[in-house]
Amino acid sequence: MRVCFILEGCYPYVFGGVSSWTHHYIEAMPDVEFVLWCIGSKEELKGKYKFQLPKNVVEIHEVFLDTALEIKMDKRQRKHPKITKEEREEMQNLFAGNDVNWDVLFNLFQEKKMNPTSLLMSQEFLNLLIEKCREKYPYISFSNYFFNVRSMLLPELYLMTTKVPEADIYHTTATGYSGILGSMAKWKYKKPMIVTEHGIYTREREEELLGAKWVLPYLRQQWIEIFYRFSACAYEYADRVTALFNNANKIQAAIGCPVEKLSVIENGINYDNFKDIPVKADNGYIDIGAVVRIAKIKDIKTMIYAFAEVKSRVPNARLYILGDVDDKEYNEECHQLIDQLKVEDIIFTGVVSVKEYFPKFDFTILTSISEGQPLSVLESFAAGRPVVTTDVGCCRELIDRDDEFGSAGLCVPPMHKDLLADAMVSMCLNKGMRIKMGESGRLRAEKYYTQKIMMDKYRSLYEEVVKK
Repeated sequence: MRVCFILEGCYPYVFGGVSSWTHHYIEAMPDVEFVLWCIGSKEELKGKYKFQLPKNVVEIHEVFLDTALEIKMDKRQRKHPKITKEEREEMQNLFAGNDVNWDVLFNLFQEKKMNPTSLLMSQEFLNLLIEKCREKYPYISFSNYFFNVRSMLLPELYLMTTKVPEADIYHTTATGYSGILGSMAKWKYKKPMIVTEHGIYTREREEELLGAKWVLPYLRQQWIEIFYRFSACAYEYADRVTALFNNANKIQAAIGCPVEKLSVIENGINYDNFKDIPVKADNGYIDIGAVVRIAKIKDIKTMIYAFAEVKSRVPNARLYILGDVDDKEYNEECHQLIDQLKVEDIIFTGVVSVKEYFPKFDFTILTSISEGQPLSVLESFAAGRPVVTTDVGCCRELIDRDDEFGSAGLCVPPMHKDLLADAMVSMCLNKGMRIKMGESGRLRAEKYYTQKIMMDKYRSLYEEVVKK
Protein backbone atom coordinates (compact mmCIF):
# COMPACT_ATOMS: atom_id res chain seq x y z
CA MET A 1 0.00 0.00 0.00
CA ARG A 2 1.20 3.49 -0.87
CA VAL A 3 -0.07 6.36 1.33
CA CYS A 4 0.49 10.02 0.52
CA PHE A 5 0.67 12.07 3.73
CA ILE A 6 -0.19 15.72 3.06
CA LEU A 7 1.35 17.93 5.73
CA GLU A 8 1.07 21.66 6.30
CA GLY A 9 3.51 23.73 8.36
CA CYS A 10 4.76 20.82 10.45
CA TYR A 11 6.68 17.61 9.68
CA PRO A 12 9.53 17.37 8.86
CA TYR A 13 10.47 21.06 9.24
CA VAL A 14 9.49 21.75 12.86
CA PHE A 15 9.17 19.91 16.13
CA GLY A 16 5.79 19.74 17.82
CA GLY A 17 2.82 17.50 18.55
CA VAL A 18 1.64 16.90 14.97
CA SER A 19 5.20 16.41 13.74
CA SER A 20 5.97 13.85 16.46
CA TRP A 21 2.65 12.11 15.78
CA THR A 22 3.46 11.90 12.05
CA HIS A 23 6.97 10.55 12.60
CA HIS A 24 5.87 7.82 15.00
CA TYR A 25 2.88 7.01 12.79
CA ILE A 26 5.10 6.32 9.78
CA GLU A 27 7.53 4.28 11.89
CA ALA A 28 4.64 2.18 13.21
CA MET A 29 3.64 1.11 9.66
CA PRO A 30 6.92 -0.27 8.24
CA ASP A 31 5.03 -2.34 5.66
CA VAL A 32 3.43 0.77 4.11
CA GLU A 33 5.19 3.03 1.61
CA PHE A 34 4.73 6.71 2.46
CA VAL A 35 4.92 9.64 0.09
CA LEU A 36 5.23 12.99 1.87
CA TRP A 37 3.62 16.03 0.24
CA CYS A 38 4.81 18.87 2.46
CA ILE A 39 3.61 22.47 2.43
CA GLY A 40 6.01 24.98 3.97
CA SER A 41 5.83 28.73 4.34
CA LYS A 42 9.25 29.61 2.92
CA GLU A 43 11.45 27.93 0.32
CA GLU A 44 14.48 28.45 2.54
CA LEU A 45 13.21 25.42 4.51
CA LYS A 46 13.68 23.11 1.52
CA GLY A 47 15.61 19.99 2.52
CA LYS A 48 16.14 21.27 6.08
CA TYR A 49 14.49 18.50 8.06
CA LYS A 50 14.46 18.25 11.85
CA PHE A 51 13.67 14.55 11.65
CA GLN A 52 15.54 11.71 10.03
CA LEU A 53 12.96 10.32 7.65
CA PRO A 54 12.04 6.66 8.22
CA LYS A 55 13.13 4.15 5.57
CA ASN A 56 9.57 3.58 4.38
CA VAL A 57 9.32 7.20 3.20
CA VAL A 58 9.89 6.57 -0.50
CA GLU A 59 9.25 10.06 -1.89
CA ILE A 60 9.04 13.62 -0.61
CA HIS A 61 7.43 16.46 -2.55
CA GLU A 62 7.96 19.96 -1.14
CA VAL A 63 5.91 23.03 -2.03
CA PHE A 64 6.39 26.45 -0.45
CA LEU A 65 3.84 29.22 -0.35
CA ASP A 66 6.33 32.04 -0.93
CA THR A 67 7.23 30.44 -4.27
CA ALA A 68 3.86 31.67 -5.52
CA LEU A 69 5.27 35.20 -5.50
CA GLU A 70 7.96 34.18 -8.01
CA ILE A 71 5.65 32.72 -10.66
CA LYS A 72 6.38 34.51 -13.92
CA MET A 73 3.46 35.79 -15.88
CA ASP A 74 2.42 34.20 -19.16
CA LYS A 75 1.65 37.33 -21.16
CA ARG A 76 -0.57 35.44 -23.60
CA GLN A 77 -2.77 34.22 -20.77
CA ARG A 78 -2.93 37.71 -19.25
CA LYS A 79 -4.29 39.20 -22.47
CA HIS A 80 -6.48 36.23 -23.29
CA PRO A 81 -6.92 34.11 -20.13
CA LYS A 82 -9.30 31.68 -21.92
CA ILE A 83 -11.57 31.46 -18.91
CA THR A 84 -15.11 30.20 -19.40
CA LYS A 85 -18.21 31.69 -17.86
CA GLU A 86 -18.39 28.76 -15.42
CA GLU A 87 -14.74 29.20 -14.41
CA ARG A 88 -15.30 32.92 -13.97
CA GLU A 89 -18.22 32.25 -11.62
CA GLU A 90 -16.26 29.76 -9.52
CA MET A 91 -13.32 32.16 -9.17
CA GLN A 92 -15.75 34.79 -7.96
CA ASN A 93 -17.36 32.31 -5.56
CA LEU A 94 -13.94 31.50 -4.11
CA PHE A 95 -13.12 35.02 -2.94
CA ALA A 96 -16.73 36.00 -2.27
CA GLY A 97 -17.24 33.29 0.35
CA ASN A 98 -19.86 31.34 -1.63
CA ASP A 99 -20.05 27.61 -2.26
CA VAL A 100 -17.45 26.53 -4.82
CA ASN A 101 -17.47 23.83 -7.48
CA TRP A 102 -13.88 22.75 -6.95
CA ASP A 103 -13.89 20.35 -9.91
CA VAL A 104 -14.03 23.37 -12.20
CA LEU A 105 -11.05 25.07 -10.54
CA PHE A 106 -8.98 21.87 -10.33
CA ASN A 107 -9.54 21.37 -14.06
CA LEU A 108 -8.63 24.99 -14.82
CA PHE A 109 -5.25 24.85 -13.08
CA GLN A 110 -4.34 21.15 -13.43
CA GLU A 111 -5.51 20.29 -16.93
CA LYS A 112 -5.78 23.65 -18.69
CA LYS A 113 -2.51 24.81 -17.05
CA MET A 114 -3.81 28.27 -16.20
CA ASN A 115 -1.03 30.50 -14.92
CA PRO A 116 -2.28 31.95 -11.58
CA THR A 117 -0.21 35.14 -11.82
CA SER A 118 -1.42 35.84 -15.33
CA LEU A 119 -5.03 35.24 -14.32
CA LEU A 120 -4.82 37.51 -11.27
CA MET A 121 -3.28 40.30 -13.38
CA SER A 122 -5.71 39.93 -16.27
CA GLN A 123 -8.43 42.37 -17.30
CA GLU A 124 -10.91 39.54 -16.83
CA PHE A 125 -10.00 39.20 -13.15
CA LEU A 126 -9.87 42.96 -12.67
CA ASN A 127 -13.44 43.18 -13.94
CA LEU A 128 -14.47 40.51 -11.44
CA LEU A 129 -12.94 42.47 -8.57
CA ILE A 130 -14.45 45.77 -9.61
CA GLU A 131 -17.87 44.16 -9.76
CA LYS A 132 -17.53 42.55 -6.31
CA CYS A 133 -15.96 45.64 -4.71
CA ARG A 134 -18.84 47.83 -5.91
CA GLU A 135 -21.32 45.31 -4.56
CA LYS A 136 -19.85 44.65 -1.09
CA TYR A 137 -17.24 47.35 -0.32
CA PRO A 138 -18.27 50.56 -2.14
CA TYR A 139 -16.59 52.86 0.41
CA ILE A 140 -13.13 51.33 0.70
CA SER A 141 -9.98 51.82 -1.31
CA PHE A 142 -10.04 49.58 -4.38
CA SER A 143 -6.26 49.17 -4.26
CA ASN A 144 -6.52 47.76 -0.72
CA TYR A 145 -9.23 45.39 -1.86
CA PHE A 146 -7.28 44.33 -4.94
CA PHE A 147 -4.05 43.48 -3.14
CA ASN A 148 -5.84 41.73 -0.26
CA VAL A 149 -7.80 39.47 -2.59
CA ARG A 150 -4.71 38.79 -4.67
CA SER A 151 -2.73 37.84 -1.54
CA MET A 152 -5.65 35.69 -0.45
CA LEU A 153 -5.94 33.75 -3.70
CA LEU A 154 -2.40 33.41 -5.02
CA PRO A 155 -1.15 30.69 -2.60
CA GLU A 156 -4.03 28.26 -3.20
CA LEU A 157 -4.14 28.87 -6.95
CA TYR A 158 -0.42 28.18 -7.08
CA LEU A 159 -0.91 24.95 -5.11
CA MET A 160 -3.51 23.83 -7.67
CA THR A 161 -0.82 23.96 -10.38
CA THR A 162 1.60 21.62 -8.58
CA LYS A 163 2.24 18.04 -9.66
CA VAL A 164 0.12 15.50 -7.79
CA PRO A 165 2.02 12.45 -6.49
CA GLU A 166 0.37 9.09 -7.16
CA ALA A 167 -0.76 6.96 -4.21
CA ASP A 168 -3.41 4.46 -3.12
CA ILE A 169 -4.67 6.71 -0.31
CA TYR A 170 -4.33 10.44 0.37
CA HIS A 171 -4.20 11.29 4.08
CA THR A 172 -4.14 14.94 5.13
CA THR A 173 -3.64 16.27 8.66
CA ALA A 174 -5.59 19.51 8.17
CA THR A 175 -8.39 21.02 6.10
CA GLY A 176 -6.47 24.12 4.99
CA TYR A 177 -4.04 24.25 2.08
CA SER A 178 -3.31 20.56 2.64
CA GLY A 179 -7.05 19.87 2.37
CA ILE A 180 -7.06 21.55 -1.04
CA LEU A 181 -4.21 19.33 -2.24
CA GLY A 182 -5.84 16.19 -0.87
CA SER A 183 -9.11 17.07 -2.56
CA MET A 184 -7.35 17.74 -5.85
CA ALA A 185 -5.58 14.38 -5.62
CA LYS A 186 -8.93 12.67 -5.01
CA TRP A 187 -10.36 14.47 -8.04
CA LYS A 188 -7.39 13.62 -10.28
CA TYR A 189 -6.78 9.96 -9.46
CA LYS A 190 -10.14 8.92 -7.96
CA LYS A 191 -8.37 7.43 -4.93
CA PRO A 192 -9.71 7.63 -1.35
CA MET A 193 -8.93 10.61 0.85
CA ILE A 194 -8.86 10.75 4.65
CA VAL A 195 -8.75 13.90 6.79
CA THR A 196 -7.33 13.68 10.32
CA GLU A 197 -7.71 16.91 12.28
CA HIS A 198 -5.62 17.25 15.43
CA GLY A 199 -7.18 20.64 16.05
CA ILE A 200 -10.03 22.30 14.17
CA TYR A 201 -8.01 24.09 11.49
CA THR A 202 -10.72 26.56 10.51
CA ARG A 203 -11.33 27.70 14.08
CA GLU A 204 -7.58 28.07 14.73
CA ARG A 205 -7.13 30.25 11.62
CA GLU A 206 -10.18 32.30 12.64
CA GLU A 207 -8.65 32.96 16.07
CA GLU A 208 -5.38 34.06 14.46
CA LEU A 209 -7.10 36.33 11.96
CA LEU A 210 -9.26 38.00 14.62
CA GLY A 211 -6.08 39.10 16.38
CA ALA A 212 -3.91 39.73 13.32
CA LYS A 213 -2.73 43.32 12.92
CA TRP A 214 -1.88 42.95 9.22
CA VAL A 215 -5.51 42.25 8.22
CA LEU A 216 -7.59 45.29 7.37
CA PRO A 217 -10.58 45.25 9.76
CA TYR A 218 -13.20 45.51 7.02
CA LEU A 219 -11.64 42.57 5.12
CA ARG A 220 -11.08 40.34 8.15
CA GLN A 221 -14.31 38.42 7.60
CA GLN A 222 -13.42 37.76 3.97
CA TRP A 223 -10.12 36.18 5.03
CA ILE A 224 -11.96 34.02 7.57
CA GLU A 225 -14.54 32.93 5.01
CA ILE A 226 -11.95 31.65 2.58
CA PHE A 227 -10.59 29.22 5.18
CA TYR A 228 -14.14 28.02 5.75
CA ARG A 229 -14.28 27.36 1.99
CA PHE A 230 -11.11 25.27 2.31
CA SER A 231 -12.72 23.19 5.06
CA ALA A 232 -15.86 22.75 2.99
CA CYS A 233 -13.69 21.50 0.12
CA ALA A 234 -11.83 18.96 2.28
CA TYR A 235 -15.00 17.70 3.95
CA GLU A 236 -16.74 17.34 0.56
CA TYR A 237 -14.00 15.27 -1.08
CA ALA A 238 -12.94 13.22 1.96
CA ASP A 239 -14.14 9.64 2.28
CA ARG A 240 -13.66 9.76 6.04
CA VAL A 241 -12.88 12.54 8.53
CA THR A 242 -11.41 11.74 11.93
CA ALA A 243 -10.92 13.81 15.06
CA LEU A 244 -9.29 13.08 18.40
CA PHE A 245 -12.38 13.38 20.59
CA ASN A 246 -16.17 13.58 20.35
CA ASN A 247 -16.56 17.34 20.80
CA ALA A 248 -14.22 17.92 17.87
CA ASN A 249 -16.50 15.75 15.70
CA LYS A 250 -19.42 17.96 16.76
CA ILE A 251 -17.53 21.08 15.68
CA GLN A 252 -16.65 19.48 12.34
CA ALA A 253 -20.32 18.67 11.81
CA ALA A 254 -21.32 22.22 12.73
CA ILE A 255 -18.82 23.60 10.20
CA GLY A 256 -20.35 21.43 7.51
CA CYS A 257 -18.86 17.94 7.45
CA PRO A 258 -21.45 15.22 6.75
CA VAL A 259 -22.00 13.29 9.98
CA GLU A 260 -21.72 9.91 8.26
CA LYS A 261 -18.09 10.65 7.38
CA LEU A 262 -17.06 11.41 10.97
CA SER A 263 -15.35 9.20 13.52
CA VAL A 264 -13.01 9.47 16.51
CA ILE A 265 -9.54 7.94 16.59
CA GLU A 266 -7.76 8.99 19.76
CA ASN A 267 -4.05 9.66 19.89
CA GLY A 268 -1.73 6.92 21.03
CA ILE A 269 1.77 7.01 22.48
CA ASN A 270 4.51 4.45 22.97
CA TYR A 271 3.35 3.47 26.44
CA ASP A 272 6.19 0.98 26.98
CA ASN A 273 8.69 3.78 26.48
CA PHE A 274 7.48 5.58 29.63
CA LYS A 275 5.71 3.03 31.85
CA ASP A 276 8.73 2.04 33.99
CA ILE A 277 9.81 5.57 34.95
CA PRO A 278 9.85 5.63 38.77
CA VAL A 279 8.42 8.30 41.06
CA LYS A 280 10.93 11.14 41.37
CA ALA A 281 13.42 10.79 44.22
CA ASP A 282 13.32 13.61 46.77
CA ASN A 283 16.03 16.18 45.91
CA GLY A 284 14.74 19.14 47.92
CA TYR A 285 12.98 20.72 44.90
CA ILE A 286 9.54 20.50 43.37
CA ASP A 287 10.39 20.13 39.69
CA ILE A 288 7.76 21.05 37.11
CA GLY A 289 8.07 20.12 33.45
CA ALA A 290 6.50 21.76 30.40
CA VAL A 291 6.97 19.84 27.15
CA VAL A 292 6.06 22.55 24.69
CA ARG A 293 7.37 24.45 21.68
CA ILE A 294 7.88 28.18 22.19
CA ALA A 295 4.93 29.72 20.36
CA LYS A 296 2.15 32.19 21.15
CA ILE A 297 -0.57 29.54 20.98
CA LYS A 298 1.18 27.71 23.85
CA ASP A 299 0.90 30.86 26.01
CA ILE A 300 4.31 30.61 27.64
CA LYS A 301 3.87 34.12 29.08
CA THR A 302 0.94 33.06 31.28
CA MET A 303 3.05 30.10 32.38
CA ILE A 304 5.84 32.50 33.40
CA TYR A 305 3.47 34.85 35.26
CA ALA A 306 1.92 31.91 37.11
CA PHE A 307 5.29 30.42 38.01
CA ALA A 308 6.43 33.78 39.42
CA GLU A 309 3.48 33.55 41.84
CA VAL A 310 4.23 29.88 42.56
CA LYS A 311 7.84 30.77 43.37
CA SER A 312 6.72 33.31 45.97
CA ARG A 313 4.67 30.61 47.74
CA VAL A 314 6.82 27.55 47.06
CA PRO A 315 10.44 28.81 47.07
CA ASN A 316 11.89 25.39 46.17
CA ALA A 317 9.88 25.10 42.93
CA ARG A 318 11.69 24.86 39.58
CA LEU A 319 10.27 25.02 36.06
CA TYR A 320 11.80 23.24 33.06
CA ILE A 321 10.55 24.22 29.60
CA LEU A 322 11.41 21.53 27.07
CA GLY A 323 10.96 22.33 23.41
CA ASP A 324 12.08 24.04 20.23
CA VAL A 325 11.74 27.76 19.52
CA ASP A 326 8.93 28.11 16.98
CA ASP A 327 8.65 31.90 17.21
CA LYS A 328 11.95 33.74 17.81
CA GLU A 329 10.31 37.08 18.54
CA TYR A 330 7.94 35.52 21.07
CA ASN A 331 10.84 33.62 22.65
CA GLU A 332 12.69 36.90 23.16
CA GLU A 333 9.58 38.44 24.74
CA CYS A 334 9.34 35.50 27.16
CA HIS A 335 12.94 35.96 28.29
CA GLN A 336 12.39 39.70 28.70
CA LEU A 337 9.35 38.95 30.87
CA ILE A 338 11.42 36.65 33.08
CA ASP A 339 13.96 39.45 33.53
CA GLN A 340 11.23 41.99 34.33
CA LEU A 341 9.64 39.72 36.93
CA LYS A 342 13.07 38.78 38.31
CA VAL A 343 11.87 35.19 38.63
CA GLU A 344 14.49 32.49 39.09
CA ASP A 345 14.67 28.77 38.39
CA ILE A 346 13.08 28.74 34.92
CA ILE A 347 15.24 26.53 32.72
CA PHE A 348 14.86 26.40 28.94
CA THR A 349 16.40 23.14 27.76
CA GLY A 350 15.77 23.35 24.04
CA VAL A 351 15.12 20.09 22.20
CA VAL A 352 15.96 17.17 24.49
CA SER A 353 14.92 13.58 25.09
CA VAL A 354 11.61 13.88 26.93
CA LYS A 355 11.97 10.34 28.26
CA GLU A 356 15.27 11.21 29.93
CA TYR A 357 13.78 14.27 31.64
CA PHE A 358 10.59 12.71 33.02
CA PRO A 359 12.41 11.08 35.99
CA LYS A 360 13.34 14.62 37.10
CA PHE A 361 9.73 15.87 37.26
CA ASP A 362 7.11 15.82 40.00
CA PHE A 363 4.37 16.89 37.58
CA THR A 364 3.92 18.62 34.23
CA ILE A 365 1.96 21.63 32.98
CA LEU A 366 0.41 22.78 29.71
CA THR A 367 -0.91 26.34 29.30
CA SER A 368 -2.06 26.36 25.66
CA ILE A 369 -4.79 28.59 24.32
CA SER A 370 -5.78 25.90 21.82
CA GLU A 371 -5.12 22.15 21.69
CA GLY A 372 -6.53 18.95 20.31
CA GLN A 373 -5.43 15.93 22.29
CA PRO A 374 -1.88 16.80 23.38
CA LEU A 375 0.71 14.04 23.20
CA SER A 376 2.65 15.68 26.04
CA VAL A 377 -0.26 15.02 28.42
CA LEU A 378 -0.51 11.38 27.32
CA GLU A 379 3.25 10.88 27.75
CA SER A 380 3.04 12.47 31.18
CA PHE A 381 0.29 9.99 32.07
CA ALA A 382 2.34 7.04 30.82
CA ALA A 383 5.26 8.23 32.95
CA GLY A 384 3.01 8.38 36.02
CA ARG A 385 3.15 12.18 36.25
CA PRO A 386 -0.01 14.18 36.97
CA VAL A 387 -0.74 17.27 34.90
CA VAL A 388 -1.98 20.81 35.30
CA THR A 389 -3.55 21.97 32.03
CA THR A 390 -5.76 24.66 30.60
CA ASP A 391 -9.30 23.65 29.72
CA VAL A 392 -8.79 23.45 25.95
CA GLY A 393 -9.34 20.68 23.44
CA CYS A 394 -10.01 17.46 25.30
CA CYS A 395 -7.63 18.15 28.22
CA ARG A 396 -10.42 18.04 30.79
CA GLU A 397 -11.71 14.78 29.31
CA LEU A 398 -8.22 13.28 29.54
CA ILE A 399 -7.84 14.32 33.16
CA ASP A 400 -11.33 13.43 34.39
CA ARG A 401 -12.46 10.74 31.95
CA ASP A 402 -15.53 8.88 33.12
CA ASP A 403 -13.85 5.59 34.05
CA GLU A 404 -12.72 3.68 37.12
CA PHE A 405 -9.34 5.39 37.49
CA GLY A 406 -10.14 8.83 38.91
CA SER A 407 -8.66 12.26 38.26
CA ALA A 408 -5.17 12.50 36.76
CA GLY A 409 -4.59 16.21 37.32
CA LEU A 410 -6.06 19.69 37.56
CA CYS A 411 -7.67 21.79 34.83
CA VAL A 412 -8.02 25.59 34.77
CA PRO A 413 -9.37 28.18 32.30
CA PRO A 414 -6.91 29.33 29.62
CA MET A 415 -4.99 32.59 30.15
CA HIS A 416 -5.93 32.73 33.86
CA LYS A 417 -2.61 33.10 35.63
CA ASP A 418 -4.06 33.24 39.16
CA LEU A 419 -6.03 30.00 38.91
CA LEU A 420 -3.11 28.38 37.12
CA ALA A 421 -0.79 29.41 39.95
CA ASP A 422 -3.22 28.09 42.58
CA ALA A 423 -3.43 24.72 40.82
CA MET A 424 0.35 24.49 40.52
CA VAL A 425 0.81 25.37 44.20
CA SER A 426 -1.77 22.75 45.19
CA MET A 427 0.13 20.15 43.18
CA CYS A 428 3.46 21.27 44.67
CA LEU A 429 2.26 20.96 48.28
CA ASN A 430 0.45 17.61 48.04
CA LYS A 431 2.82 14.74 47.32
CA GLY A 432 0.19 12.11 48.10
CA MET A 433 -2.21 13.70 45.61
CA ARG A 434 0.52 13.82 42.96
CA ILE A 435 1.31 10.12 43.35
CA LYS A 436 -2.35 9.10 43.29
CA MET A 437 -3.14 11.23 40.24
CA GLY A 438 0.01 10.04 38.49
CA GLU A 439 -1.05 6.41 38.93
CA SER A 440 -4.53 7.22 37.60
CA GLY A 441 -2.99 8.75 34.50
CA ARG A 442 -0.68 5.78 33.96
CA LEU A 443 -3.56 3.28 34.10
CA ARG A 444 -5.67 5.46 31.78
CA ALA A 445 -2.87 5.73 29.22
CA GLU A 446 -2.39 1.96 29.27
CA LYS A 447 -6.08 1.25 28.67
CA TYR A 448 -7.00 3.90 26.09
CA TYR A 449 -4.03 5.71 24.59
CA THR A 450 -1.40 3.27 23.34
CA GLN A 451 0.09 3.52 19.89
CA LYS A 452 -1.06 -0.02 19.07
CA ILE A 453 -4.72 0.86 19.72
CA MET A 454 -4.42 3.93 17.50
CA MET A 455 -2.58 2.19 14.65
CA ASP A 456 -5.02 -0.75 14.58
CA LYS A 457 -7.85 1.73 14.06
CA TYR A 458 -6.03 3.54 11.23
CA ARG A 459 -5.17 0.27 9.50
CA SER A 460 -8.83 -0.70 9.65
CA LEU A 461 -9.77 2.71 8.25
CA TYR A 462 -7.33 2.30 5.34
CA GLU A 463 -8.75 -1.13 4.53
CA GLU A 464 -12.29 0.23 4.71
CA VAL A 465 -11.78 3.14 2.31
CA VAL A 466 -9.76 1.08 -0.18
CA LYS A 467 -12.46 -1.62 -0.33
CA LYS A 468 -15.16 1.01 -0.63
